[in-house]
Amino acid sequence: MKFKYLIIAFCIIIIIVVSFALFLPPLISGQFTAFNISLFSIPIMIFIALILAGMTVFLLLNYRLLSLLEREDWPALAYYLEQKVFVKGRYTNRNVKILASSYLIISDYQSVLKLESKAQSARPSVISKNVLVFGSARILSGAYDEAAFFFRTHREKCSKDVKQWVRWFYGFTSLLSGNFAQAESEFSSLAAASSNALISGLSAYFLSSFLEKKSLSPEKCRNISDSGKNRVTKSVKNQAGWKKETEKMGTDIHVAIIKRYIDETCKWLFGEN
Repeated sequence: MKFKYLIIAFCIIIIIVVSFALFLPPLISGQFTAFNISLFSIPIMIFIALILAGMTVFLLLNYRLLSLLEREDWPALAYYLEQKVFVKGRYTNRNVKILASSYLIISDYQSVLKLESKAQSARPSVISKNVLVFGSARILSGAYDEAAFFFRTHREKCSKDVKQWVRWFYGFTSLLSGNFAQAESEFSSLAAASSNALISGLSAYFLSSFLEKKSLSPEKCRNISDSGKNRVTKSVKNQAGWKKETEKMGTDIHVAIIKRYIDETCKWLFGEN
């Protein structure tokens, strides 16, 4: 649905809700009963109306941003947010994340790093909240050593809900940069203990498919991989369950980067469909 139609719909709902609150009680009951009903219903209706009004105001204030997102006009969206972030200094988490993601979609990795540098000076907390986005720029640009260093540096700084993913990407970029021992160590820990089925499965798959032949202790590496595989298949059960776990991650850019490996891991865990 177009956002302008959504705004109109909200306005119509507000009018209907308020109208019901004001005019329905007298129509369905006597004056005294209607008065009692009104005492109960009007505050509820006003509360609902305020919520709808607040949502409408939000949509109106963010109409330009939402319209550009809807059209997927990434260059125009990047320019719009540059004015907010660089010119007006609004380094909010949302602005920074969407701007960085827009740069990634149009493959402007240097602009992501420029944004990171400016945000680090203006509001460092947005970097730790968007570690996966800024790390993704380094992966996509092929700067694997820099990416591994970036993820290692931010492992303990990032928020709890993304910490395991930051650790996984540290292992992934360590592998890409040729540091097989570090990659094996990180993936072994995650395969054995991660609370996220995707992370455990991916880690076990990488141990089996890429690191066992590079390991100084291949048997131990294989055993950890098999144990991690069993952990995942007991909790996820089948390919449909794996797909549900994948869908929970949404469409964030770091998920798109490893989509191929997510699909390969599914086949490795459950066999060909």
